Amino acid sequence: MTSFTNTPLPRLAALAAVSLLALTGCSATPAPSAAPAAPAGDSVTIEDAWIKATDDDMSAAFGTLTNDSGQAVTVVSAATDAAGMVELHETVENEAGEMIMREIEGGFSIPAEGELALEPGADHIMLMGLTGPLAAGDEVTVTLTFSDDSTYAFTAPVKDYSGANENYEGDDHEGMDH
Repeated sequence: MTSFTNTPLPRLAALAAVSLLALTGCSATPAPSAAPAAPAGDSVTIEDAWIKATDDDMSAAFGTLTNDSGQAVTVVSAATDAAGMVELHETVENEAGEMIMREIEGGFSIPAEGELALEPGADHIMLMGLTGPLAAGDEVTVTLTFSDDSTYAFTAPVKDYSGANENYEGDDHEGMDH
């Protein structure tokens, strides 16, 4: 048996503290941790998706994005094999009072347990540099990428539509409409 009578007091105190700490660590209940958030792509769906039919170089995708999670999510980009370039667009009024389309900075935010409507004349997914004509009845798959790098793919039918002829604001497509 070890005798502590010759052990200096600071050393004895340190030994007691280490022993107490070891015992506390064994019996303590771990602090609850927040469950990691599910990938945004797992909580978003689209309803009534469609894409505008065209023989031209540009078109757009529409529908209602629904976020079933308790946190807002942000769509930062989109892609499709049907177009060489895809941008997330908003439609705003310029200084002359004209409605113009432009790429939205920061992407589309979908509120927690909410929706975001993608509509002609409003927010939409712009398809540019089409790889071929989009005829009514065709189907196009679009993949959305979220700020957490998760993705969500949907397939939308191509439909005839003749409204919402806004101008595009940008160097490469000045004066073009869709």
